[in-house]
Amino acid sequence: MVNDKVLSIILGGGQGSRLYPLTAQRSKPAVPIAGKYRLVDIPISNCINSSIKRMYVLTQFNSASLNRHIKNTYHFSFFSSAFVDVLAAEQTMASAEWFQGTADAVRQSMHHFLNHDFEYALILSGDQLYQMDLNDMVDKHVASGAEISIATQPVNAKEATSFGILKTNEENVITSFIEKPASELLPDWTSEVSDDMKAAGRNYLASMGIYIFNRDLLVTLLKDTDTNDFGKEIIPQSIEKHKTVSFQFEGYWTDIGNIDSFFEANLALTDNIPQFNLYDLGKRIYTRARMLPTSKVSGTLLDKAVVAEGCIIHAAKIERSVIGIRSRIGKESTVINTYMMGNDYYETLDAIETHKIHNLMGIGERCFIKNAILDKNCRIADDVRINGGHHLEDTETHEYFIKDGIVVIKKGAVIPKGFAIG
Repeated sequence: MVNDKVLSIILGGGQGSRLYPLTAQRSKPAVPIAGKYRLVDIPISNCINSSIKRMYVLTQFNSASLNRHIKNTYHFSFFSSAFVDVLAAEQTMASAEWFQGTADAVRQSMHHFLNHDFEYALILSGDQLYQMDLNDMVDKHVASGAEISIATQPVNAKEATSFGILKTNEENVITSFIEKPASELLPDWTSEVSDDMKAAGRNYLASMGIYIFNRDLLVTLLKDTDTNDFGKEIIPQSIEKHKTVSFQFEGYWTDIGNIDSFFEANLALTDNIPQFNLYDLGKRIYTRARMLPTSKVSGTLLDKAVVAEGCIIHAAKIERSVIGIRSRIGKESTVINTYMMGNDYYETLDAIETHKIHNLMGIGERCFIKNAILDKNCRIADDVRINGGHHLEDTETHEYFIKDGIVVIKKGAVIPKGFAIG
């Protein structure tokens, strides 16, 4: 089997500043998504579903929670070679610096990879939402005799200016590359796409940041060079020297690059038929198996709501919102267009009395929450009003952060009774 010859390298990203404050206390791959998962579960699950079961996750910022999640989640048979290991940036005799980019992260970790027998390195991003048969990509890479394969997504003219755009010939071989082209240059950058994509005006091939390299070539490209990035340096420099092939992917794919895209990707899960299908057993997403009770809902109108396990809900209304594990919402509260990440643990009534906590973790009574992200373990007291929207200016306080109209209540924040935003 070809997938036995594949080693997967998942890039955890840098400081994750565009996802701040969600990355203030955790690495980007550890950010909770869809109420019960972590971002890193997406590439790992794609690999497992494709029977690719040797994976490294590269990270360098706030990796403790990521380590804990992976350790508690991904257990394989003692008689299997399967593993998921986290490699944090480390000082060695060869380098005392942190990762300087995607290619540099792979270069600095190469001595770990070369301890394994593999022929193909599959390089994935740790902050994307998609479900792909990676076997198909690997098989086509081998069959085409490619040295490098790049997963590409057909995009329209408006989207093309935000991506690295590739041009291919009739055999899907990539002939040229341009980073974030100006709109006036686009007519020269169309590629052959399917009829469905043409009908949708998606005539440009954008790099998805998913690569396959032949092992020996990857070692050669990264040896004794100062190139730090795959997308900006390694790929453009390799196209003319090494056979580089496009693997077109037409399914749902989104890059979780900033607060706005993260917010919209989560709320899109409440659609009647979401593009990212969590209910496809053939493409299931794996995460930590928590032995939580069922959720309990009393007197609440639910409309396009996704509710995870272990919640206790007495709200008046929850609309187009994702409610994460162990969430608590009080009576007469309204939650609209909100991602509530939930809680890491339950508080007992005795603990509340002992520690004189004035409000439970979660949302209190008679609150109104709209256009918001509530990070883990928030305490929102009674009669709080949070009305996010573009009428709000970007700002940050100790307890909350506003970006592009989205109000982010920080992890563990305490919002006092009667407080109002917007």
